[in-house]
Amino acid sequence: MAVNLPPHYHDADARYKKAQTPEDKLVALKEMWVLLPKHKASEKVQAELKTKISELTDQIEQTKSGPKKAAHGVFKIPRQGAGTIAFVGPPNAGKSSLLAKLTKATPAVAPYPFTTREPIPGMMDYEDTRVQLIDLPPIAAEHYEHFITDITRAADAAVLFLDLADDDGAAATQAVIDRVKLARRELVPPGTTASDDPAIYTLPTILVATKADDEAADIRLEIARETFGTQFPLHVISAERGDGLPELRKALYDVLGVMRIYTKQPGKPADMTSPFTPLIGSTVAELAGRVHRDLEDTVKSARVWGTAVHDGQTVGRDHVLNDKDIVELHT
Repeated sequence: MAVNLPPHYHDADARYKKAQTPEDKLVALKEMWVLLPKHKASEKVQAELKTKISELTDQIEQTKSGPKKAAHGVFKIPRQGAGTIAFVGPPNAGKSSLLAKLTKATPAVAPYPFTTREPIPGMMDYEDTRVQLIDLPPIAAEHYEHFITDITRAADAAVLFLDLADDDGAAATQAVIDRVKLARRELVPPGTTASDDPAIYTLPTILVATKADDEAADIRLEIARETFGTQFPLHVISAERGDGLPELRKALYDVLGVMRIYTKQPGKPADMTSPFTPLIGSTVAELAGRVHRDLEDTVKSARVWGTAVHDGQTVGRDHVLNDKDIVELHT
């Protein structure tokens, strides 16, 4: 399916390329966004435009608010695994302790706030996949590291933290929601439709209530339920005792909205050790693009072994795959 860009889109693109200032570039990009046909074939173009618009908007706003902090923009964390999940939460809410429990990362863990001062990545194993977790510095109404905006732009989802050992835990968590919204990052329940505003990033989010081993945790949990209701899927854990961690691992994988697809070459057994993890609902052609950029355009058919087909059934490039399918691509 072709994108079929209208002539006015190309005119706006030309103005974007000739623009000399960030403001002029942003005007052209927003015009391109309005003119771009919104359908499946244009999803890659939509994603590229959203990223450019978000980056330019951040650049313009930071210029207006004053010089950049020295640390801004220096943290480049390569994407790995099935997807990236950002840990966002108030000070001393247990983010680093959870990262240490779920991964082999060794963040500094201390009983005082603002221990984490830079993003710390770790890889969580889930069955035969891995998920990248990034522990971000704490967020409060009066404290926000601006590089958090950049890192959350690249994230696929978020974990929002609630401290069950803090009488003000629910208020502190609400302050995080409000503060990241000022940076055009909206924490939303999984499955929420993305914002129509290309400068706003919506992050599918699960709420993790930590320190369930505290003696007054049950009381504070009820207050939290009254505050947030069913706004986010809620997981109650104790990193200290390990309560709820197996269920949380699955939830962290599920929030990515991906599936595992195994590939094989003709006449050879499938590689069952390193699945590709395209989004649920992806087609043969989209999987081929994950295997190699050029394959998405050249793949013609595939043989598929899985629950929705006969073993080895030949399907077209637009066939929708299912979790744990084995696929043999043909060009």
